[in-house]
Amino acid sequence: MSAMIHGQRVLLTGGAGFIGTALVRRLVEQNHCVVFDLLRRNALGPAGLDKHPNVTLIEGDVRDPVALAKAIEGCTHVVHLASIAGVDTVLKNPVPTMEIALEGTLNALRCARDAMPSIKRFVDFSTSEVFGRYAFRVGEGDVTTLGAVGEARWTYAVSKLATEHLAHCYHKQYGVPTVSVRPFNIFGPGQVGEGAVHAFVLRALRGETINIHNKGDQIRSWCYIDDIVDAVLLTLSRDEAVGHAFNVGNPRATVTIYQLARTIVRLADSRSEIRFVNWDFPDVELRIPDTRKAEELLGFAPRVELEDGLMRTIVWYREKLEREGRPSQPPSA
Repeated sequence: MSAMIHGQRVLLTGGAGFIGTALVRRLVEQNHCVVFDLLRRNALGPAGLDKHPNVTLIEGDVRDPVALAKAIEGCTHVVHLASIAGVDTVLKNPVPTMEIALEGTLNALRCARDAMPSIKRFVDFSTSEVFGRYAFRVGEGDVTTLGAVGEARWTYAVSKLATEHLAHCYHKQYGVPTVSVRPFNIFGPGQVGEGAVHAFVLRALRGETINIHNKGDQIRSWCYIDDIVDAVLLTLSRDEAVGHAFNVGNPRATVTIYQLARTIVRLADSRSEIRFVNWDFPDVELRIPDTRKAEELLGFAPRVELEDGLMRTIVWYREKLEREGRPSQPPSA
Protein backbone atom coordinates (compact mmCIF):
# COMPACT_ATOMS: atom_id res chain seq x y z
CA MET A 1 0.00 0.00 0.00
CA SER A 2 2.83 2.42 0.79
CA ALA A 3 4.81 4.01 -2.03
CA MET A 4 8.58 4.09 -1.71
CA ILE A 5 11.17 6.61 -2.82
CA HIS A 6 14.45 5.29 -4.24
CA GLY A 7 17.98 6.62 -4.42
CA GLN A 8 17.22 9.72 -2.36
CA ARG A 9 18.98 11.39 0.57
CA VAL A 10 16.56 11.93 3.44
CA LEU A 11 17.22 14.15 6.45
CA LEU A 12 15.33 13.06 9.55
CA THR A 13 15.53 15.55 12.41
CA GLY A 14 14.75 13.73 15.64
CA GLY A 15 15.28 10.63 13.56
CA ALA A 16 16.66 8.51 16.40
CA GLY A 17 13.29 8.49 18.16
CA PHE A 18 10.55 5.89 17.95
CA ILE A 19 8.87 6.98 14.71
CA GLY A 20 12.12 8.18 13.13
CA THR A 21 13.79 4.82 13.70
CA ALA A 22 10.84 3.01 12.14
CA LEU A 23 11.06 5.30 9.11
CA VAL A 24 14.81 4.75 8.79
CA ARG A 25 14.25 0.99 8.86
CA ARG A 26 11.89 1.23 5.88
CA LEU A 27 13.93 3.76 3.90
CA VAL A 28 17.50 2.70 4.48
CA GLU A 29 17.90 -0.15 2.00
CA GLN A 30 17.04 2.03 -0.99
CA ASN A 31 17.97 5.53 0.23
CA HIS A 32 20.55 7.29 2.36
CA CYS A 33 19.27 8.53 5.72
CA VAL A 34 20.85 11.47 7.55
CA VAL A 35 19.70 11.32 11.17
CA PHE A 36 20.09 14.60 13.07
CA ASP A 37 19.29 14.12 16.75
CA LEU A 38 20.36 15.04 20.29
CA LEU A 39 20.08 11.32 21.19
CA ARG A 40 18.21 11.95 24.44
CA ARG A 41 15.87 9.16 23.41
CA ASN A 42 17.72 6.79 21.16
CA ALA A 43 15.86 3.94 19.51
CA LEU A 44 18.19 3.94 16.49
CA GLY A 45 21.17 2.45 18.33
CA PRO A 46 19.32 -0.47 19.98
CA ALA A 47 17.78 -1.22 16.58
CA GLY A 48 21.29 -1.55 15.14
CA LEU A 49 20.60 1.08 12.49
CA ASP A 50 23.13 3.67 13.64
CA LYS A 51 25.92 1.59 12.09
CA HIS A 52 24.14 0.89 8.79
CA PRO A 53 26.24 1.97 5.78
CA ASN A 54 23.33 4.03 4.45
CA VAL A 55 22.92 5.97 7.70
CA THR A 56 24.80 9.12 8.63
CA LEU A 57 24.21 9.97 12.29
CA ILE A 58 24.82 13.57 13.34
CA GLU A 59 24.42 14.54 16.98
CA GLY A 60 22.98 18.03 16.92
CA ASP A 61 20.27 20.45 18.07
CA VAL A 62 17.70 21.85 15.65
CA ARG A 63 18.05 25.17 17.45
CA ASP A 64 21.54 25.37 15.89
CA PRO A 65 20.99 26.70 12.34
CA VAL A 66 24.62 26.22 11.27
CA ALA A 67 24.69 22.54 12.20
CA LEU A 68 21.29 22.00 10.59
CA ALA A 69 22.36 23.71 7.36
CA LYS A 70 25.35 21.40 7.15
CA ALA A 71 23.18 18.33 7.76
CA ILE A 72 20.75 19.22 4.97
CA GLU A 73 23.51 19.51 2.33
CA GLY A 74 22.76 17.20 -0.57
CA CYS A 75 19.40 16.07 0.86
CA THR A 76 16.32 15.69 -1.32
CA HIS A 77 13.70 15.09 1.39
CA VAL A 78 13.27 16.31 4.97
CA VAL A 79 11.19 14.64 7.68
CA HIS A 80 11.13 17.04 10.61
CA LEU A 81 10.33 15.04 13.75
CA ALA A 82 12.47 16.81 16.35
CA SER A 83 10.46 17.87 19.41
CA ILE A 84 9.99 17.48 23.12
CA ALA A 85 7.27 14.85 23.50
CA GLY A 86 5.28 13.16 26.24
CA VAL A 87 2.94 14.92 28.65
CA ASP A 88 5.16 14.49 31.71
CA THR A 89 8.24 15.77 29.86
CA VAL A 90 6.34 18.77 28.47
CA LEU A 91 5.02 19.68 31.93
CA LYS A 92 8.57 19.70 33.29
CA ASN A 93 10.14 21.46 30.28
CA PRO A 94 7.69 24.01 28.84
CA VAL A 95 10.38 26.43 27.60
CA PRO A 96 12.45 23.86 25.65
CA THR A 97 9.17 22.46 24.30
CA MET A 98 8.32 25.80 22.74
CA GLU A 99 11.87 26.64 21.67
CA ILE A 100 12.59 23.32 19.96
CA ALA A 101 9.28 23.43 18.09
CA LEU A 102 9.35 27.09 17.07
CA GLU A 103 13.08 27.75 16.60
CA GLY A 104 13.81 24.27 15.35
CA THR A 105 11.06 24.24 12.73
CA LEU A 106 11.88 27.76 11.58
CA ASN A 107 15.55 26.78 11.19
CA ALA A 108 14.63 23.62 9.31
CA LEU A 109 12.29 25.49 6.95
CA ARG A 110 14.89 28.19 6.28
CA CYS A 111 17.48 25.54 5.49
CA ALA A 112 15.04 23.79 3.16
CA ARG A 113 14.22 27.07 1.42
CA ASP A 114 17.93 27.81 0.96
CA ALA A 115 18.41 24.29 -0.47
CA MET A 116 15.68 24.71 -3.08
CA PRO A 117 15.11 23.42 -5.72
CA SER A 118 16.87 20.28 -4.47
CA ILE A 119 14.25 19.67 -1.76
CA LYS A 120 11.42 17.54 -3.12
CA ARG A 121 9.50 17.28 0.14
CA PHE A 122 9.46 18.72 3.65
CA VAL A 123 7.27 16.73 6.07
CA ASP A 124 6.56 18.55 9.33
CA PHE A 125 5.34 16.41 12.22
CA SER A 126 2.53 18.13 14.07
CA THR A 127 0.23 16.47 16.63
CA SER A 128 -3.36 15.49 17.23
CA GLU A 129 -3.14 17.64 20.37
CA VAL A 130 -3.96 20.67 18.20
CA PHE A 131 -7.63 19.62 18.45
CA GLY A 132 -7.72 20.18 22.21
CA ARG A 133 -9.57 18.22 24.89
CA TYR A 134 -12.52 17.02 22.80
CA ALA A 135 -11.96 15.81 19.25
CA PHE A 136 -14.58 13.52 17.74
CA ARG A 137 -14.04 12.49 14.11
CA VAL A 138 -12.09 15.67 13.55
CA GLY A 139 -11.00 16.53 10.03
CA GLU A 140 -8.06 18.62 8.94
CA GLY A 141 -10.32 21.57 8.17
CA ASP A 142 -12.01 21.56 11.56
CA VAL A 143 -11.29 24.29 14.06
CA THR A 144 -8.28 23.68 16.26
CA THR A 145 -8.47 24.53 19.95
CA LEU A 146 -5.86 26.46 21.90
CA GLY A 147 -5.52 25.74 25.62
CA ALA A 148 -5.39 28.39 28.33
CA VAL A 149 -2.27 30.55 28.30
CA GLY A 150 0.04 29.57 31.14
CA GLU A 151 -1.15 25.95 31.28
CA ALA A 152 1.93 23.87 30.45
CA ARG A 153 -0.21 20.98 29.20
CA TRP A 154 -1.01 22.93 26.05
CA THR A 155 2.40 24.42 25.23
CA TYR A 156 3.21 21.45 22.99
CA ALA A 157 -0.07 21.74 21.06
CA VAL A 158 0.25 25.51 20.63
CA SER A 159 3.83 25.25 19.40
CA LYS A 160 2.95 22.48 16.94
CA LEU A 161 0.00 24.42 15.56
CA ALA A 162 2.36 27.33 14.99
CA THR A 163 4.79 25.08 13.10
CA GLU A 164 1.96 23.93 10.84
CA HIS A 165 1.24 27.54 9.96
CA LEU A 166 4.96 28.14 9.39
CA ALA A 167 5.24 25.15 7.07
CA HIS A 168 2.24 26.16 5.00
CA CYS A 169 3.42 29.77 4.79
CA TYR A 170 6.81 28.59 3.49
CA HIS A 171 4.98 26.59 0.86
CA LYS A 172 2.78 29.49 -0.23
CA GLN A 173 5.43 32.19 -0.18
CA TYR A 174 8.63 30.34 -1.10
CA GLY A 175 7.40 27.21 -2.85
CA VAL A 176 8.88 24.80 -0.30
CA PRO A 177 6.96 21.52 -0.87
CA THR A 178 5.69 21.15 2.69
CA VAL A 179 3.31 18.61 4.21
CA SER A 180 2.02 18.43 7.79
CA VAL A 181 1.23 15.14 9.52
CA ARG A 182 -0.91 14.92 12.65
CA PRO A 183 -0.30 11.54 14.36
CA PHE A 184 -2.98 10.10 16.63
CA ASN A 185 -1.55 8.00 19.48
CA ILE A 186 1.14 5.92 17.81
CA PHE A 187 2.36 2.72 19.48
CA GLY A 188 4.34 -0.41 18.72
CA PRO A 189 7.64 -2.26 19.21
CA GLY A 190 10.65 -0.09 19.94
CA GLN A 191 8.83 2.80 21.57
CA VAL A 192 11.04 4.92 23.80
CA GLY A 193 10.04 7.46 26.42
CA GLU A 194 6.44 7.89 27.48
CA GLY A 195 3.28 6.40 26.04
CA ALA A 196 0.39 4.49 27.60
CA VAL A 197 0.81 1.31 25.55
CA HIS A 198 4.56 1.19 26.17
CA ALA A 199 4.12 1.70 29.92
CA PHE A 200 1.15 -0.66 30.26
CA VAL A 201 2.84 -3.48 28.33
CA LEU A 202 6.04 -3.35 30.36
CA ARG A 203 4.16 -3.28 33.65
CA ALA A 204 1.88 -6.11 32.55
CA LEU A 205 4.84 -8.28 31.56
CA ARG A 206 6.49 -7.65 34.93
CA GLY A 207 3.29 -8.29 36.85
CA GLU A 208 3.37 -4.75 38.22
CA THR A 209 0.37 -2.55 39.04
CA ILE A 210 -0.87 -0.48 36.10
CA ASN A 211 -1.84 3.06 37.12
CA ILE A 212 -4.41 4.92 35.06
CA HIS A 213 -5.46 8.52 35.54
CA ASN A 214 -8.74 9.29 37.30
CA LYS A 215 -11.51 6.95 36.06
CA GLY A 216 -9.70 5.78 32.93
CA ASP A 217 -12.63 6.89 30.79
CA GLN A 218 -10.53 9.01 28.43
CA ILE A 219 -11.08 7.85 24.86
CA ARG A 220 -8.27 7.41 22.32
CA SER A 221 -7.77 5.96 18.86
CA TRP A 222 -4.54 3.95 18.68
CA CYS A 223 -2.42 3.70 15.54
CA TYR A 224 0.24 1.01 15.03
CA ILE A 225 3.71 2.20 14.03
CA ASP A 226 3.71 0.43 10.64
CA ASP A 227 0.61 2.36 9.61
CA ILE A 228 2.06 5.81 10.26
CA VAL A 229 5.24 4.81 8.44
CA ASP A 230 3.07 3.88 5.45
CA ALA A 231 1.43 7.30 5.61
CA VAL A 232 4.71 9.21 5.78
CA LEU A 233 6.17 7.26 2.87
CA LEU A 234 3.09 8.22 0.87
CA THR A 235 3.59 11.91 1.68
CA LEU A 236 7.21 11.63 0.51
CA SER A 237 6.26 10.14 -2.84
CA ARG A 238 2.82 11.55 -3.73
CA ASP A 239 2.81 15.05 -5.22
CA GLU A 240 -0.83 15.36 -4.17
CA ALA A 241 0.39 15.65 -0.57
CA VAL A 242 2.13 19.00 -1.02
CA GLY A 243 0.49 21.93 0.73
CA HIS A 244 -1.77 19.79 2.91
CA ALA A 245 -2.12 18.58 6.49
CA PHE A 246 -3.13 14.98 7.15
CA ASN A 247 -4.60 13.21 10.14
CA VAL A 248 -2.91 9.83 10.56
CA GLY A 249 -4.57 7.39 12.90
CA ASN A 250 -6.89 4.42 13.14
CA PRO A 251 -10.49 5.34 14.08
CA ARG A 252 -11.35 1.62 14.31
CA ALA A 253 -8.91 1.18 17.19
CA THR A 254 -10.84 3.38 19.64
CA VAL A 255 -11.10 2.43 23.33
CA THR A 256 -11.04 4.02 26.77
CA ILE A 257 -7.75 4.00 28.65
CA TYR A 258 -9.29 1.50 31.10
CA GLN A 259 -10.29 -0.81 28.23
CA LEU A 260 -6.79 -0.50 26.81
CA ALA A 261 -5.22 -1.52 30.11
CA ARG A 262 -7.58 -4.49 30.49
CA THR A 263 -6.91 -5.64 26.93
CA ILE A 264 -3.15 -5.52 27.46
CA VAL A 265 -3.41 -7.46 30.72
CA ARG A 266 -5.53 -10.11 28.98
CA LEU A 267 -3.31 -10.43 25.91
CA ALA A 268 -0.17 -10.61 28.05
CA ASP A 269 -1.81 -13.20 30.32
CA SER A 270 -0.70 -10.95 33.17
CA ARG A 271 -1.40 -10.86 36.88
CA SER A 272 -1.18 -7.07 37.02
CA GLU A 273 -3.76 -5.09 38.94
CA ILE A 274 -5.25 -1.90 37.49
CA ARG A 275 -5.28 1.03 39.89
CA PHE A 276 -6.97 4.41 39.48
CA VAL A 277 -4.88 7.41 40.53
CA ASN A 278 -5.83 11.07 40.73
CA TRP A 279 -4.47 13.29 37.96
CA ASP A 280 -5.09 16.97 38.57
CA PHE A 281 -3.71 18.26 35.27
CA PRO A 282 -5.79 19.00 32.16
CA ASP A 283 -6.16 15.97 29.90
CA VAL A 284 -7.54 15.05 26.49
CA GLU A 285 -10.89 13.40 27.14
CA LEU A 286 -11.80 12.34 23.59
CA ARG A 287 -9.64 12.02 20.48
CA ILE A 288 -10.83 10.23 17.35
CA PRO A 289 -9.57 11.23 13.88
CA ASP A 290 -11.29 11.56 10.55
CA THR A 291 -8.73 10.14 8.10
CA ARG A 292 -10.75 10.47 4.89
CA LYS A 293 -8.47 13.15 3.45
CA ALA A 294 -5.42 10.87 3.74
CA GLU A 295 -7.44 8.06 2.21
CA GLU A 296 -8.58 10.19 -0.75
CA LEU A 297 -5.35 12.09 -1.54
CA LEU A 298 -2.72 9.56 -0.46
CA GLY A 299 -4.48 6.21 -0.70
CA PHE A 300 -3.71 5.66 2.99
CA ALA A 301 -5.69 3.27 5.16
CA PRO A 302 -4.59 1.81 8.51
CA ARG A 303 -4.18 -1.94 8.23
CA VAL A 304 -3.23 -3.18 11.70
CA GLU A 305 -6.12 -3.79 14.09
CA LEU A 306 -5.70 -2.85 17.73
CA GLU A 307 -5.39 -6.32 19.29
CA ASP A 308 -3.03 -7.47 16.53
CA GLY A 309 -0.80 -4.44 17.10
CA LEU A 310 -0.90 -4.88 20.86
CA MET A 311 0.01 -8.56 20.56
CA ARG A 312 2.97 -7.76 18.30
CA THR A 313 4.09 -5.16 20.83
CA ILE A 314 3.75 -7.54 23.78
CA VAL A 315 5.74 -10.25 22.00
CA TRP A 316 8.50 -7.77 21.11
CA TYR A 317 8.86 -6.46 24.65
CA ARG A 318 8.69 -9.95 26.17
CA GLU A 319 11.60 -11.04 23.95
CA LYS A 320 13.49 -7.85 24.80
CA LEU A 321 13.15 -8.46 28.53
CA GLU A 322 14.37 -12.03 28.09
CA ARG A 323 17.41 -10.86 26.09
CA GLU A 324 18.23 -8.43 28.89
CA GLY A 325 18.01 -11.20 31.48
CA ARG A 326 14.82 -9.76 32.94
CA PRO A 327 12.20 -12.30 31.90
CA SER A 328 8.54 -11.39 32.21
CA GLN A 329 6.43 -12.70 35.09
CA PRO A 330 4.77 -16.12 34.78
CA PRO A 331 1.24 -16.03 33.38
CA SER A 332 -1.72 -15.48 35.67
CA ALA A 333 -3.22 -18.53 37.29
